[in-house]
Amino acid sequence: MSGNSVALAITGASGALYAVRTLAELLTRGMNVELVVSDYGRRLLRDELGDEATIEKIIPYLTAKYGAGVSAGSLAVHSNRDLGATIASGSHRCTAMAIVPCSMKTLAGVAHGLSRNLVERSADVMLKEHRRLVIVPRETPMSLPALRNMVLCAEAGALVVPAMPAFYQQPKSLDDLADFMAGKILSALGFEHELYPAWTGKVESK
Repeated sequence: MSGNSVALAITGASGALYAVRTLAELLTRGMNVELVVSDYGRRLLRDELGDEATIEKIIPYLTAKYGAGVSAGSLAVHSNRDLGATIASGSHRCTAMAIVPCSMKTLAGVAHGLSRNLVERSADVMLKEHRRLVIVPRETPMSLPALRNMVLCAEAGALVVPAMPAFYQQPKSLDDLADFMAGKILSALGFEHELYPAWTGKVESK
C-alpha cells in the first residue's frame, strides 16, 4: 500500500476493542492516522473500555495496552462536525479509510451518499476517488434495510468486513479475537500482517 495516511472512524456500534486494536497496529506501523469519532463512538469507548480509553487519553491507553511502539505513528483527531477537515476533500491524499465499528445509521448514510457529518463525507470521498473504504458493521440480526445498505456500499466499491471473528486459531482471550478482526481490517486496507495465523488446512491440537 502506497502512502502513509489512513482515516479511521469510530461510530456507535458495539466493538470498541476492534477499533483500538486496529488503531494501535496502524500507529505501530508508523502510519499517520486521521481519526474521527462520532458522539456515540465516544460513548462507546467509555462504555466498553472505560474512562481511560476516552479520545483525550487514547495514546496513553494504547501505550499501556499495546506498548510504546504506537509512538512510531502520528494521530490527528478531527471533529465529526467539521466538514472542512482535510479528509473531507478528495485533494487530500488520504489513501484509505476504515469505519470500525460501523453503526447502521452510518452505514445508511454512506450507502446513500448523505455526507451529513465528517465520517459520512470522508467515506464518500473514498468512494468517489476510488480509494479503499472498509466498513465493519456490527449488528445482529440484520434488518432488510441494513442488508440492502451493505449491498449498496459494496456495489459502490467499499469492502464490507462484518465483525465476525473466526475460531480456527483457537483464541484464548478477547484480545485474540480483537487481533483477528484487526488483521482482517488491515488486510482489507492493503497491509500484510501477522496478527493471526494463516489457515493451513487443519486445526492443530493443543
